[in-house]
Amino acid sequence: MVAHEERAVVAARGVTGRGGDLHLASRAGERIMKMNGSSGSQGHNVNGGQKKVQHASPLTLNNGSKHRPLTPMRRCRGVACVVIILSTAFTLIVFIAPITTFLVRLVSVHYSRKATSVLFGMWLSLWPFLFEKINKTNVVFSGESVLPKKRVLLFANHRTEVDWMYLWDLALRKGYLGYIKYILKSSLMKLPVFSWAFHIFEFIPVERKWEIDEAIIQNKLSAFKDPRDPLWLAVFPEGTDYTEKKCIKSQEYASEHGLPILKNVLLPKTKGFLCCLQELKSSLDAVYDVTIVYKHRLPDFLDIIYGTDPSEVHIHIRTVKLCDIPTSEDEVTDWMIERFRQKDQLLSDFFMQGHFPDEGTEGDVSTPECLANFIAIVSSTGFFLYLSLFSSVWFKVYVLLSCAYLTFVTYFSIQPPQLICSSEGGTHAKKVL
Repeated sequence: MVAHEERAVVAARGVTGRGGDLHLASRAGERIMKMNGSSGSQGHNVNGGQKKVQHASPLTLNNGSKHRPLTPMRRCRGVACVVIILSTAFTLIVFIAPITTFLVRLVSVHYSRKATSVLFGMWLSLWPFLFEKINKTNVVFSGESVLPKKRVLLFANHRTEVDWMYLWDLALRKGYLGYIKYILKSSLMKLPVFSWAFHIFEFIPVERKWEIDEAIIQNKLSAFKDPRDPLWLAVFPEGTDYTEKKCIKSQEYASEHGLPILKNVLLPKTKGFLCCLQELKSSLDAVYDVTIVYKHRLPDFLDIIYGTDPSEVHIHIRTVKLCDIPTSEDEVTDWMIERFRQKDQLLSDFFMQGHFPDEGTEGDVSTPECLANFIAIVSSTGFFLYLSLFSSVWFKVYVLLSCAYLTFVTYFSIQPPQLICSSEGGTHAKKVL
């Protein structure tokens, strides 16, 4: 029996080492480039060894009709959304980023991050405004009512390509929208405009090869150990979003190696999560276990843009005490598999009952605040565009130099160093030593 358990642990560790650990925002970014349609999924049964593996409940499948029909009006609205999102992102990044991420950073990394997070957090809040106020998506929070924490590591299941975007709804309610960061596929750093945003937000690009990614993650997170800097780091231990084909493969592997058969999630990978935990544990305030599910139909990026789906997003949150998380890789593997077994059961109960337990832990976002923020962002964009097109030629020169600077630092992944040592920075250094 002991030998069997040891083999199961080794097998689980083998799962953690394949193809990187964390996959975020990749398919949504690819849709920005390709703007193609969504794909559905069908149900199957799988025989793994002597055990029959029953695949996910039909309620989880993405084969239903859209919540709202894709009318010509919605197509026009989708185009308008893309124009607004791209134009506001471009102008704010070009005019503001060189100031907050270069000039201010030369004096203070802390205040550079603070200014960048506050200003560009205003732009990020356009997305929850789109989700909840324009698309009329009902975002329901449940589980524990968590207090706003400054430095958080959260891990979540990965149902579809847009899960990471709905974490913005939680961060907005807690006042840390501009401080949320993700680990994403390095190919996304080739996206025009958005790659600049990923860089100035200090997202972590990975190759999805652990022998390469371990050093990258450690190096990036070593710059986030200052407890004065708010940080919300989101990881998706499954390593990819949920599809039926991936679920079947995960179930077969679990059946062969004596691991739990999961129907609604994939077997988690733990190397990336453990690396993040080890690098940040001394400065973390909380760890959140987040479970995300969509009613009726899994949305994709175009569904959000057109406002056809989702009708409801349910986000269940549980707080994990740092002292309850093991430190060794073997123990973390067992612990994470158990957490995902609980997620799997939680999702099964959701599909049976139509809701998570303990709903209503968060209120709605303020409509007047959303409108005021939208007007401020659009007005600023209009003002910057006016300066670029109709004002002095020096503004055109500034835009060209800004684009060149952003392209250069993004391509070579450069963050300007702090040249002036502040007293606060020195005090922090002494505390660390």
